[in-house]
Amino acid sequence: MPLNRSTPSLRWRLFLAFLLLPSTLSAAQPDREALEAETMRHFQALIRLDTTDPPGREVDAADYLEKVLTAEGIEVNRFALEAHRPNIVARLRGNGSARPVLIMAHTDTVNVDPAKWTHPPFSADTEGGHIYGRGTLDDKDNVVAALMTMLTLKRLKVPLNRDVIFLAESGEEGATRVGIQYMVNNHFPEIDAEFCYAEGGSVARREGKVRFASVQTTEKIPRAIELTASGPAGHGSVPLRQNAVLHLTRAVAKVGDWRIPVSLNETTMAYFQRLAGISEPEAAQRYLDILHPDPAIRAPADDWFVENEPLHASMVRTSISPTIINGGYRVNVIPSEAKATLDTRLEPAQDPETFLETVRQVIDDPAIKVAWVPRDLRPPGISGLNTEAFKVLEAAVTKHYNATTLPTMSTGATDMAYLRSRGIACYGIGPAVDGEDGPLGYGPHSDQERILESELHRFVRFNYDIVRNLAAGG
Repeated sequence: MPLNRSTPSLRWRLFLAFLLLPSTLSAAQPDREALEAETMRHFQALIRLDTTDPPGREVDAADYLEKVLTAEGIEVNRFALEAHRPNIVARLRGNGSARPVLIMAHTDTVNVDPAKWTHPPFSADTEGGHIYGRGTLDDKDNVVAALMTMLTLKRLKVPLNRDVIFLAESGEEGATRVGIQYMVNNHFPEIDAEFCYAEGGSVARREGKVRFASVQTTEKIPRAIELTASGPAGHGSVPLRQNAVLHLTRAVAKVGDWRIPVSLNETTMAYFQRLAGISEPEAAQRYLDILHPDPAIRAPADDWFVENEPLHASMVRTSISPTIINGGYRVNVIPSEAKATLDTRLEPAQDPETFLETVRQVIDDPAIKVAWVPRDLRPPGISGLNTEAFKVLEAAVTKHYNATTLPTMSTGATDMAYLRSRGIACYGIGPAVDGEDGPLGYGPHSDQERILESELHRFVRFNYDIVRNLAAGG
Protein backbone atom coordinates (compact mmCIF):
# COMPACT_ATOMS: atom_id res chain seq x y z
CA MET A 1 0.00 0.00 0.00
CA PRO A 2 2.81 2.56 0.55
CA LEU A 3 3.65 2.20 -3.13
CA ASN A 4 0.10 3.12 -4.12
CA ARG A 5 0.11 6.20 -1.88
CA SER A 6 3.45 7.54 -3.21
CA THR A 7 2.71 7.03 -6.89
CA PRO A 8 0.08 9.83 -7.19
CA SER A 9 2.43 12.19 -5.34
CA LEU A 10 5.23 11.43 -7.75
CA ARG A 11 2.92 11.90 -10.72
CA TRP A 12 1.70 15.23 -9.33
CA ARG A 13 5.25 16.50 -8.93
CA LEU A 14 6.07 15.49 -12.49
CA PHE A 15 2.90 17.21 -13.71
CA LEU A 16 3.83 20.43 -11.91
CA ALA A 17 7.32 20.28 -13.39
CA PHE A 18 5.82 19.86 -16.85
CA LEU A 19 3.56 22.87 -16.34
CA LEU A 20 6.52 24.97 -15.30
CA LEU A 21 8.74 23.84 -18.16
CA PRO A 22 7.49 26.25 -20.89
CA SER A 23 8.04 29.33 -18.72
CA THR A 24 11.51 28.12 -17.80
CA LEU A 25 12.45 27.68 -21.44
CA SER A 26 10.97 30.99 -22.53
CA ALA A 27 12.99 32.78 -19.86
CA ALA A 28 16.13 31.94 -21.85
CA GLN A 29 14.92 34.09 -24.75
CA PRO A 30 14.85 37.90 -24.64
CA ASP A 31 11.81 39.98 -25.48
CA ARG A 32 12.31 40.70 -29.18
CA GLU A 33 10.63 44.09 -29.38
CA ALA A 34 12.47 45.45 -26.34
CA LEU A 35 15.75 43.97 -27.55
CA GLU A 36 15.48 45.67 -30.94
CA ALA A 37 14.58 49.06 -29.45
CA GLU A 38 17.57 48.95 -27.11
CA THR A 39 19.84 47.69 -29.87
CA MET A 40 18.96 50.69 -32.04
CA ARG A 41 19.52 53.10 -29.17
CA HIS A 42 23.01 51.79 -28.44
CA PHE A 43 23.92 51.32 -32.11
CA GLN A 44 23.01 54.86 -33.10
CA ALA A 45 24.81 56.26 -30.07
CA LEU A 46 28.00 54.40 -31.03
CA ILE A 47 27.80 55.39 -34.71
CA ARG A 48 27.48 59.05 -33.69
CA LEU A 49 30.84 58.89 -31.92
CA ASP A 50 33.70 59.81 -34.27
CA THR A 51 36.32 57.10 -33.64
CA THR A 52 38.16 57.34 -36.97
CA ASP A 53 41.67 55.95 -37.09
CA PRO A 54 43.81 57.91 -37.72
CA PRO A 55 44.01 59.95 -35.61
CA GLY A 56 42.49 57.38 -33.25
CA ARG A 57 40.35 58.33 -30.29
CA GLU A 58 38.25 55.43 -29.08
CA VAL A 59 37.89 56.67 -25.50
CA ASP A 60 34.35 58.01 -26.01
CA ALA A 61 33.12 54.63 -27.26
CA ALA A 62 34.95 52.89 -24.42
CA ASP A 63 33.33 55.23 -21.87
CA TYR A 64 29.92 54.54 -23.35
CA LEU A 65 30.33 50.76 -23.24
CA GLU A 66 31.76 50.78 -19.75
CA LYS A 67 28.85 52.86 -18.45
CA VAL A 68 26.21 50.58 -19.99
CA LEU A 69 27.89 47.36 -18.83
CA THR A 70 28.64 48.47 -15.26
CA ALA A 71 25.07 49.74 -14.86
CA GLU A 72 23.98 46.11 -15.29
CA GLY A 73 26.44 44.86 -12.69
CA ILE A 74 28.77 43.30 -15.25
CA GLU A 75 32.46 43.10 -14.37
CA VAL A 76 34.43 45.58 -16.51
CA ASN A 77 38.13 46.44 -16.72
CA ARG A 78 39.97 49.01 -18.83
CA PHE A 79 43.44 48.52 -20.31
CA ALA A 80 45.24 51.25 -22.22
CA LEU A 81 48.67 51.80 -23.68
CA GLU A 82 47.50 55.33 -24.48
CA ALA A 83 44.78 56.86 -22.32
CA HIS A 84 42.67 58.08 -25.24
CA ARG A 85 42.79 54.63 -26.91
CA PRO A 86 41.58 52.16 -24.26
CA ASN A 87 40.44 48.56 -24.54
CA ILE A 88 37.40 47.40 -22.57
CA VAL A 89 37.18 43.86 -21.19
CA ALA A 90 33.85 42.72 -19.71
CA ARG A 91 33.32 39.28 -18.20
CA LEU A 92 30.39 37.11 -17.18
CA ARG A 93 31.52 34.27 -14.91
CA GLY A 94 30.64 30.66 -15.65
CA ASN A 95 30.99 27.61 -13.43
CA GLY A 96 34.44 26.83 -14.83
CA SER A 97 33.56 23.44 -16.29
CA ALA A 98 34.71 24.65 -19.73
CA ARG A 99 37.19 27.26 -20.91
CA PRO A 100 35.92 30.77 -21.78
CA VAL A 101 34.53 32.07 -25.05
CA LEU A 102 35.71 35.49 -26.21
CA ILE A 103 33.59 37.85 -28.32
CA MET A 104 35.68 40.62 -29.85
CA ALA A 105 34.94 43.79 -31.82
CA HIS A 106 36.86 46.98 -32.52
CA THR A 107 35.61 50.46 -31.73
CA ASP A 108 37.70 52.41 -34.27
CA THR A 109 36.76 53.01 -37.91
CA VAL A 110 38.51 54.15 -41.06
CA ASN A 111 38.41 57.76 -42.19
CA VAL A 112 35.67 59.48 -44.16
CA ASP A 113 35.29 62.11 -46.87
CA PRO A 114 32.07 63.82 -45.71
CA ALA A 115 31.49 65.35 -49.15
CA LYS A 116 30.83 61.89 -50.60
CA TRP A 117 28.13 60.94 -48.09
CA THR A 118 24.43 61.34 -48.79
CA HIS A 119 23.77 61.10 -45.06
CA PRO A 120 26.39 62.60 -42.71
CA PRO A 121 28.87 59.84 -41.75
CA PHE A 122 28.23 60.15 -38.00
CA SER A 123 24.50 60.81 -38.16
CA ALA A 124 23.21 57.23 -37.83
CA ASP A 125 20.32 58.41 -40.01
CA THR A 126 17.67 55.90 -41.01
CA GLU A 127 16.02 55.81 -44.41
CA GLY A 128 14.41 53.08 -46.48
CA GLY A 129 15.13 50.41 -43.90
CA HIS A 130 18.86 51.25 -43.73
CA ILE A 131 21.00 52.82 -41.02
CA TYR A 132 23.74 55.06 -42.44
CA GLY A 133 27.11 55.88 -40.93
CA ARG A 134 30.78 55.04 -40.74
CA GLY A 135 31.19 51.83 -38.78
CA THR A 136 27.74 50.40 -39.49
CA LEU A 137 29.44 47.38 -41.10
CA ASP A 138 32.98 47.76 -39.77
CA ASP A 139 32.79 47.17 -36.90
CA LYS A 140 30.16 48.72 -34.66
CA ASP A 141 27.67 46.09 -35.79
CA ASN A 142 29.81 43.53 -33.98
CA VAL A 143 30.30 45.92 -31.06
CA VAL A 144 26.57 46.30 -30.45
CA ALA A 145 25.89 42.59 -31.04
CA ALA A 146 28.46 41.69 -28.39
CA LEU A 147 27.11 44.35 -26.04
CA MET A 148 23.53 43.10 -26.37
CA THR A 149 24.67 39.51 -25.90
CA MET A 150 26.37 40.40 -22.61
CA LEU A 151 23.38 42.39 -21.36
CA THR A 152 20.88 39.66 -22.29
CA LEU A 153 22.87 36.81 -20.73
CA LYS A 154 23.17 38.84 -17.54
CA ARG A 155 19.52 39.88 -17.35
CA LEU A 156 18.20 36.39 -18.06
CA LYS A 157 20.65 34.91 -15.55
CA VAL A 158 21.63 32.23 -18.06
CA PRO A 159 23.67 29.54 -16.24
CA LEU A 160 27.07 29.39 -17.96
CA ASN A 161 29.61 26.61 -18.22
CA ARG A 162 32.11 29.02 -19.75
CA ASP A 163 33.06 32.56 -18.85
CA VAL A 164 31.91 34.94 -21.58
CA ILE A 165 34.47 37.69 -22.25
CA PHE A 166 33.76 40.77 -24.36
CA LEU A 167 36.81 42.60 -25.71
CA ALA A 168 36.06 45.99 -27.26
CA GLU A 169 39.46 46.76 -28.75
CA SER A 170 41.06 49.88 -30.15
CA GLY A 171 43.44 50.36 -33.05
CA GLU A 172 42.33 47.58 -35.40
CA GLU A 173 42.29 49.84 -38.44
CA GLY A 174 45.92 50.88 -38.25
CA ALA A 175 47.42 50.83 -34.76
CA THR A 176 47.26 47.28 -33.43
CA ARG A 177 50.05 48.14 -30.98
CA VAL A 178 47.46 49.94 -28.80
CA GLY A 179 44.81 47.25 -29.27
CA ILE A 180 45.14 43.54 -29.86
CA GLN A 181 48.94 43.43 -29.68
CA TYR A 182 48.91 45.30 -26.40
CA MET A 183 46.28 42.97 -24.96
CA VAL A 184 47.97 39.77 -26.18
CA ASN A 185 51.46 40.83 -25.10
CA ASN A 186 50.59 42.48 -21.79
CA HIS A 187 47.17 41.27 -20.58
CA PHE A 188 46.60 37.94 -22.25
CA PRO A 189 45.13 36.21 -19.12
CA GLU A 190 42.27 38.73 -19.27
CA ILE A 191 41.19 37.50 -22.72
CA ASP A 192 42.51 33.92 -22.77
CA ALA A 193 39.79 31.62 -24.11
CA GLU A 194 39.21 28.37 -25.94
CA PHE A 195 37.15 30.00 -28.70
CA CYS A 196 36.61 33.46 -30.13
CA TYR A 197 33.96 35.03 -32.35
CA ALA A 198 34.85 38.30 -34.06
CA GLU A 199 34.52 40.18 -37.35
CA GLY A 200 35.65 38.65 -40.62
CA GLY A 201 32.60 36.84 -41.98
CA SER A 202 29.34 37.88 -43.60
CA VAL A 203 26.05 36.62 -44.96
CA ALA A 204 25.64 37.17 -48.70
CA ARG A 205 22.28 38.41 -50.01
CA ARG A 206 21.27 38.84 -53.62
CA GLU A 207 17.96 40.39 -54.64
CA GLY A 208 16.89 40.26 -51.01
CA LYS A 209 17.53 36.53 -50.60
CA VAL A 210 20.29 34.97 -48.52
CA ARG A 211 22.68 32.82 -50.58
CA PHE A 212 25.22 31.64 -48.01
CA ALA A 213 27.05 32.61 -44.84
CA SER A 214 30.84 33.00 -44.83
CA VAL A 215 32.69 32.18 -41.62
CA GLN A 216 36.35 33.15 -41.59
CA THR A 217 38.50 30.34 -40.18
CA THR A 218 41.89 31.53 -41.40
CA GLU A 219 43.45 34.44 -43.24
CA LYS A 220 46.34 35.23 -45.52
CA ILE A 221 49.37 36.83 -43.93
CA PRO A 222 50.18 40.38 -45.14
CA ARG A 223 53.83 41.06 -46.04
CA ALA A 224 55.51 43.67 -48.21
CA ILE A 225 58.26 43.07 -50.76
CA GLU A 226 60.39 45.94 -52.00
CA LEU A 227 62.16 45.78 -55.35
CA THR A 228 65.15 48.11 -55.67
CA ALA A 229 66.67 48.59 -59.11
CA SER A 230 70.13 50.11 -59.45
CA GLY A 231 72.02 51.46 -62.46
CA PRO A 232 74.14 54.35 -63.65
CA ALA A 233 72.68 57.83 -63.54
CA GLY A 234 72.82 59.95 -66.66
CA HIS A 235 71.36 62.66 -68.82
CA GLY A 236 67.90 61.86 -70.15
CA SER A 237 68.99 62.80 -73.66
CA VAL A 238 71.29 59.75 -73.82
CA PRO A 239 69.32 56.51 -73.33
CA LEU A 240 71.06 53.84 -71.26
CA ARG A 241 70.33 50.12 -71.48
CA GLN A 242 71.06 49.82 -67.74
CA ASN A 243 68.44 52.44 -66.86
CA ALA A 244 67.17 51.53 -63.34
CA VAL A 245 63.60 52.44 -64.29
CA LEU A 246 63.68 49.97 -67.18
CA HIS A 247 65.02 47.22 -64.95
CA LEU A 248 62.32 47.93 -62.40
CA THR A 249 59.43 47.97 -64.86
CA ARG A 250 60.58 44.67 -66.38
CA ALA A 251 60.79 43.13 -62.90
CA VAL A 252 57.30 44.37 -61.97
CA ALA A 253 55.93 43.00 -65.25
CA LYS A 254 57.49 39.58 -64.58
CA VAL A 255 55.91 39.45 -61.13
CA GLY A 256 52.57 40.58 -62.55
CA ASP A 257 52.62 37.86 -65.22
CA TRP A 258 53.70 35.13 -62.81
CA ARG A 259 50.90 32.65 -62.03
CA ILE A 260 51.72 31.59 -58.48
CA PRO A 261 50.87 27.89 -57.99
CA VAL A 262 47.55 26.90 -56.40
CA SER A 263 47.85 25.95 -52.73
CA LEU A 264 44.79 24.68 -50.85
CA ASN A 265 44.12 24.03 -47.17
CA GLU A 266 41.28 22.56 -45.10
CA THR A 267 39.33 25.81 -45.20
CA THR A 268 39.60 26.52 -48.93
CA MET A 269 38.85 22.92 -49.89
CA ALA A 270 35.70 22.93 -47.75
CA TYR A 271 34.76 26.36 -49.13
CA PHE A 272 34.76 25.28 -52.78
CA GLN A 273 33.13 21.92 -52.06
CA ARG A 274 30.24 23.59 -50.26
CA LEU A 275 30.01 26.45 -52.76
CA ALA A 276 29.68 23.90 -55.57
CA GLY A 277 26.70 22.40 -53.76
CA ILE A 278 24.71 25.65 -53.95
CA SER A 279 25.82 26.86 -57.40
CA GLU A 280 24.55 26.44 -60.94
CA PRO A 281 26.04 23.42 -62.76
CA GLU A 282 28.62 25.28 -64.84
CA ALA A 283 29.95 27.27 -61.91
CA ALA A 284 29.78 24.24 -59.63
CA GLN A 285 32.01 22.29 -61.99
CA ARG A 286 34.65 25.04 -61.86
CA TYR A 287 34.59 25.01 -58.06
CA LEU A 288 35.10 21.25 -58.08
CA ASP A 289 37.77 21.39 -60.80
CA ILE A 290 39.93 23.82 -58.80
CA LEU A 291 40.18 21.07 -56.15
CA HIS A 292 41.31 18.43 -58.65
CA PRO A 293 44.89 17.16 -58.19
CA ASP A 294 45.47 17.03 -61.96
CA PRO A 295 46.85 20.45 -63.07
CA ALA A 296 45.39 19.98 -66.54
CA ILE A 297 41.87 19.79 -65.10
CA ARG A 298 42.49 22.55 -62.57
CA ALA A 299 44.02 25.05 -65.04
CA PRO A 300 40.83 26.11 -66.91
CA ALA A 301 39.04 26.83 -63.63
CA ASP A 302 42.04 28.82 -62.43
CA ASP A 303 42.10 30.78 -65.70
CA TRP A 304 38.42 31.61 -65.22
CA PHE A 305 39.03 32.83 -61.68
CA VAL A 306 41.89 35.09 -62.76
CA GLU A 307 39.77 36.74 -65.45
CA ASN A 308 36.30 36.71 -63.87
CA GLU A 309 36.52 35.93 -60.13
CA PRO A 310 39.76 37.53 -58.86
CA LEU A 311 38.72 37.02 -55.24
CA HIS A 312 38.65 33.26 -55.80
CA ALA A 313 41.95 33.43 -57.69
CA SER A 314 43.48 35.07 -54.63
CA MET A 315 41.92 32.56 -52.23
CA VAL A 316 43.70 29.59 -53.81
CA ARG A 317 47.27 30.92 -53.67
CA THR A 318 49.75 33.33 -52.19
CA SER A 319 49.21 36.62 -54.04
CA ILE A 320 51.23 39.66 -55.11
CA SER A 321 49.91 43.06 -56.21
CA PRO A 322 52.31 45.86 -57.26
CA THR A 323 51.01 48.93 -55.46
CA ILE A 324 53.75 51.60 -55.32
CA ILE A 325 56.43 52.67 -57.81
CA ASN A 326 59.01 55.38 -57.03
CA GLY A 327 61.78 56.51 -59.35
CA GLY A 328 63.37 59.69 -60.63
CA TYR A 329 63.11 63.29 -59.59
CA ARG A 330 63.18 65.31 -62.83
CA VAL A 331 62.39 64.71 -66.48
CA ASN A 332 65.93 65.04 -67.87
CA VAL A 333 67.77 62.86 -65.33
CA ILE A 334 68.05 59.07 -65.49
CA PRO A 335 67.94 58.04 -61.82
CA SER A 336 70.46 55.63 -60.35
CA GLU A 337 67.74 53.95 -58.30
CA ALA A 338 64.05 53.08 -58.59
CA LYS A 339 61.80 51.16 -56.20
CA ALA A 340 58.53 49.26 -56.25
CA THR A 341 56.47 47.89 -53.38
CA LEU A 342 54.51 44.66 -53.74
CA ASP A 343 51.54 43.93 -51.47
CA THR A 344 52.10 40.25 -50.69
CA ARG A 345 49.56 37.99 -49.00
CA LEU A 346 51.01 34.64 -47.96
CA GLU A 347 48.92 31.49 -47.75
CA PRO A 348 49.13 30.49 -44.05
CA ALA A 349 51.38 27.47 -44.69
CA GLN A 350 53.76 29.37 -46.98
CA ASP A 351 57.34 29.73 -45.73
CA PRO A 352 58.26 33.44 -46.16
CA GLU A 353 61.94 33.00 -46.99
CA THR A 354 61.32 30.23 -49.50
CA PHE A 355 58.76 32.41 -51.23
CA LEU A 356 61.09 35.43 -51.31
CA GLU A 357 63.79 33.34 -52.97
CA THR A 358 61.28 32.17 -55.57
CA VAL A 359 60.43 35.81 -56.36
CA ARG A 360 64.15 36.46 -56.95
CA GLN A 361 64.26 33.53 -59.37
CA VAL A 362 61.17 34.75 -61.24
CA ILE A 363 62.69 38.24 -61.68
CA ASP A 364 66.14 36.83 -62.52
CA ASP A 365 67.92 40.18 -62.71
CA PRO A 366 71.09 40.93 -60.71
CA ALA A 367 70.27 44.64 -60.94
CA ILE A 368 67.20 44.09 -58.76
CA LYS A 369 67.38 43.69 -55.00
CA VAL A 370 64.40 41.75 -53.58
CA ALA A 371 63.72 42.10 -49.85
CA TRP A 372 61.01 42.11 -47.23
CA VAL A 373 60.31 45.56 -45.81
CA PRO A 374 58.70 46.41 -42.46
CA ARG A 375 54.97 45.93 -42.18
CA ASP A 376 52.54 45.29 -39.32
CA LEU A 377 53.03 41.51 -39.34
CA ARG A 378 50.35 39.06 -38.29
CA PRO A 379 51.22 35.48 -37.34
CA PRO A 380 49.76 32.54 -39.29
CA GLY A 381 47.09 30.20 -37.94
CA ILE A 382 44.08 28.11 -38.96
CA SER A 383 41.00 27.36 -36.86
CA GLY A 384 39.60 23.87 -37.41
CA LEU A 385 36.16 22.98 -38.71
CA ASN A 386 35.59 20.06 -36.35
CA THR A 387 35.14 22.11 -33.17
CA GLU A 388 32.20 22.80 -30.91
CA ALA A 389 32.34 26.50 -31.75
CA PHE A 390 32.12 25.89 -35.51
CA LYS A 391 29.31 23.37 -35.14
CA VAL A 392 27.35 25.86 -33.03
CA LEU A 393 27.86 28.42 -35.80
CA GLU A 394 26.60 26.08 -38.50
CA ALA A 395 23.48 25.27 -36.50
CA ALA A 396 22.76 28.96 -35.92
CA VAL A 397 23.27 29.81 -39.61
CA THR A 398 20.69 27.15 -40.47
CA LYS A 399 18.27 28.44 -37.83
CA HIS A 400 18.54 32.18 -38.52
CA TYR A 401 19.44 32.31 -42.22
CA ASN A 402 18.42 28.90 -43.61
CA ALA A 403 21.69 28.87 -45.53
CA THR A 404 24.89 26.92 -46.10
CA THR A 405 27.95 27.84 -44.05
CA LEU A 406 31.11 28.40 -46.10
CA PRO A 407 34.36 28.28 -44.13
CA THR A 408 36.48 31.02 -45.65
CA MET A 409 40.11 32.10 -45.85
CA SER A 410 40.12 35.88 -45.79
CA THR A 411 42.37 37.56 -48.34
CA GLY A 412 42.55 40.54 -45.98
CA ALA A 413 43.69 40.67 -42.37
CA THR A 414 41.95 40.67 -38.98
CA ASP A 415 43.10 40.80 -35.39
CA MET A 416 42.06 37.17 -34.91
CA ALA A 417 45.50 36.23 -36.27
CA TYR A 418 47.11 37.32 -32.99
CA LEU A 419 44.70 35.14 -31.01
CA ARG A 420 45.11 32.07 -33.22
CA SER A 421 48.86 32.27 -32.66
CA ARG A 422 48.16 31.90 -28.92
CA GLY A 423 46.01 28.80 -29.37
CA ILE A 424 42.53 30.37 -29.49
CA ALA A 425 40.29 28.94 -32.24
CA CYS A 426 38.72 32.02 -33.85
CA TYR A 427 35.78 32.36 -36.23
CA GLY A 428 34.87 35.50 -38.15
CA ILE A 429 31.18 36.36 -38.50
CA GLY A 430 29.10 39.25 -39.77
CA PRO A 431 25.59 40.38 -40.72
CA ALA A 432 23.82 39.92 -44.05
CA VAL A 433 24.85 42.41 -46.73
CA ASP A 434 23.28 43.01 -50.13
CA GLY A 435 25.59 42.17 -53.02
CA GLU A 436 24.09 45.10 -54.91
CA ASP A 437 25.45 47.60 -52.36
CA GLY A 438 29.10 47.36 -53.41
CA PRO A 439 28.62 48.69 -56.97
CA LEU A 440 26.48 51.47 -55.50
CA GLY A 441 29.40 52.65 -53.37
CA TYR A 442 28.26 51.30 -50.00
CA GLY A 443 30.44 49.09 -47.87
CA PRO A 444 33.23 48.87 -45.29
CA HIS A 445 36.05 51.33 -46.10
CA SER A 446 33.94 52.67 -48.99
CA ASP A 447 32.80 56.23 -49.69
CA GLN A 448 29.53 55.42 -47.88
CA GLU A 449 28.44 52.71 -45.45
CA ARG A 450 25.08 51.36 -44.37
CA ILE A 451 23.37 48.33 -42.89
CA LEU A 452 19.83 47.05 -43.18
CA GLU A 453 18.05 47.59 -39.88
CA SER A 454 16.35 44.19 -40.13
CA GLU A 455 19.71 42.49 -40.71
CA LEU A 456 21.30 44.25 -37.76
CA HIS A 457 18.58 42.82 -35.52
CA ARG A 458 18.88 39.36 -37.05
CA PHE A 459 22.65 39.47 -36.48
CA VAL A 460 22.16 40.41 -32.83
CA ARG A 461 19.83 37.42 -32.35
CA PHE A 462 22.30 35.17 -34.18
CA ASN A 463 25.16 36.45 -32.04
CA TYR A 464 23.26 35.86 -28.82
CA ASP A 465 22.34 32.33 -29.84
CA ILE A 466 25.86 31.20 -30.74
CA VAL A 467 27.36 32.60 -27.54
CA ARG A 468 24.58 31.27 -25.33
CA ASN A 469 24.61 27.82 -26.92
CA LEU A 470 28.40 27.57 -26.70
CA ALA A 471 28.75 29.02 -23.22
CA ALA A 472 25.69 27.43 -21.65
CA GLY A 473 26.16 24.02 -23.23
CA GLY A 474 23.23 23.96 -25.67
